[in-house]
Amino acid sequence: MSFLSKVSNFFKGIQVYALVGESGTGKSFRAKLVAQKYNLQAIIDDGLLIQDDKILAGRSAKRESNFLGAVRVALFDDKAHRDEVAKVLHKMNFKRILVLGTSEKMANKITLRLQLPPPVKFIHIEEIASQEEIEQAIRSRRIEGKHVIPVPAIEVKKSYPQIFHKAIRVFFGKKEKPHKISGNNTRVYEKSVVRPEFSKKGRVEISEAALTQMVMHCVNEFDKEIRVKKLVIKTDDRGYRLVITIDVPFGTQLSATIFNMQKYIIENIERYTGILIEEVSIIIDKISSVEKRDDEENYEKPKVLSADQIIKKIKEVSLSDSFKKERKKKNHKNDSTSDGQEQN
Repeated sequence: MSFLSKVSNFFKGIQVYALVGESGTGKSFRAKLVAQKYNLQAIIDDGLLIQDDKILAGRSAKRESNFLGAVRVALFDDKAHRDEVAKVLHKMNFKRILVLGTSEKMANKITLRLQLPPPVKFIHIEEIASQEEIEQAIRSRRIEGKHVIPVPAIEVKKSYPQIFHKAIRVFFGKKEKPHKISGNNTRVYEKSVVRPEFSKKGRVEISEAALTQMVMHCVNEFDKEIRVKKLVIKTDDRGYRLVITIDVPFGTQLSATIFNMQKYIIENIERYTGILIEEVSIIIDKISSVEKRDDEENYEKPKVLSADQIIKKIKEVSLSDSFKKERKKKNHKNDSTSDGQEQN
């Protein structure tokens, strides 16, 4: 985001909150609760802009036929998609917005692409749901392939009838825990359960071997003279972390080259796999000398001469030229004498 955009958002008073947690842990299920608790006017979830019980703009990642396509939609990778949502955000002039993401990095990337300020507060799913509730949500996602869109069934059916599964009504009281309906203290939220095509086909995972091959390919494509000596892949609840040990040729502009290579690796792997790379650390193990080419092996660089050496060379050349002229004159004289003798 540009400096002017940040200043503009500051004076507009826009505040963004982010609800983060691994996929399938129940973020969408609790999104409205969080929005109400912090007085947030709109929710951005899986490619959709939602206000109260209506979808204002965007398209749902749940509609995609494959997992990678769903990730791209959730990250607003398509320009037309993000422009549509950004335009409605600007028109509605929301002051407080909730963004859902699988990690803090994903939430930051969404806000950046929608020209919103970075989140002022990150709320982790573990802060608002028990471990038992999270595990139950994960089981439902992995075994049954069920996903939640935090809007009523009527809103989902008209846009995504092919993936609609069922509607659920959730009752929450003042303490934000489910309980029986009793008087005016109860809040009722209707949500839609959907089953995307990609969830019916099973899970998609990427092995460390495949990820290693992709990193090697990215480095080679970025600069063929950089050699990867070692690659360590670390994973945690926030994403993947890569530690790459390399050799670089002498004369490489390290700061610019390493920064651009980190960016190149992250952008390409995220684009083609759908996974999020939290960090790429580069360790320079060796600066190697540039290998000579075959035609350069017998090549000698010109020697640098001092002033005295240059004067000496000039004298030698001059004496050599004088000697050549004298010799040429002598030879010419001898030739003339020989011709005269022959005539006699």
